[in-house]
Amino acid sequence: MQTEKKNNEFEKRIRKRFAKAVKEYNMFQDGDKILVGLSGGKDSLLLLHLLAERCRIYKPRISVIAAHIRMNNIPYKSNDTFLSNFCKERGIELITAETGFDASTDTRKSPCFLCSWNRRKMLFTIAQEQGCNKIALGHNMDDFLETMLMNITFQGAFSAMAPVMQMRKFPISIIRPLCLVNENDVIVCAQEQSYPPQEKNCPYENDSNRKQMKDLLAHLETLNPEARYNMWGAMSNVQHELLPPQTNNKTNNNYE
Repeated sequence: MQTEKKNNEFEKRIRKRFAKAVKEYNMFQDGDKILVGLSGGKDSLLLLHLLAERCRIYKPRISVIAAHIRMNNIPYKSNDTFLSNFCKERGIELITAETGFDASTDTRKSPCFLCSWNRRKMLFTIAQEQGCNKIALGHNMDDFLETMLMNITFQGAFSAMAPVMQMRKFPISIIRPLCLVNENDVIVCAQEQSYPPQEKNCPYENDSNRKQMKDLLAHLETLNPEARYNMWGAMSNVQHELLPPQTNNKTNNNYE
């Protein structure tokens, strides 16, 4: 009985943060048709589950379909049978597609960027074919903060991701309804719901700095348990008068 009560409180907290993000960032409008990028990981499974529940609410009325993109040169494996049944149980249509890239010839960006870019490109293609006006991605709060830390550290820019982003070249918006849900909550949810783990054998995984940023975020929380939430708040509380003024010289970081 105690465990059941604890689980109910946990689920209530996730739904509350999901609903808060949807409302605060005005993510849904009546008649939206949303394509969910279903990677098969814990975040996208949770996102699809919450959106499938949200489809039952009358206003604003939304509809949802899912797309699973396989990379033909990256050994990420998801349980196709599980994904199919997961969508079927929730009345969600599942579309599968395949794409890839050649890291040996395409050296413009890192393999991680190319993988993400090609997946995203395929999602846009499917969204347009299916008449979707929005694409929902499963980035959680930790993903936002890790991206912010990476951009500050390696690009010298204070930026992260936008909860809602209108694309310039397409009549499509990207939404991230899990932006207020922290990763620890997603992990517990995945365990409670028995989501099968993905088989990850990416040859470029160690080339990414995201793992180091994840460790840094965890260390900051040992200094202050509220660090994650304070950092999130800082992104919308930029005190420009206490920062150096912007100059025309944006590329020279040599201060000698």
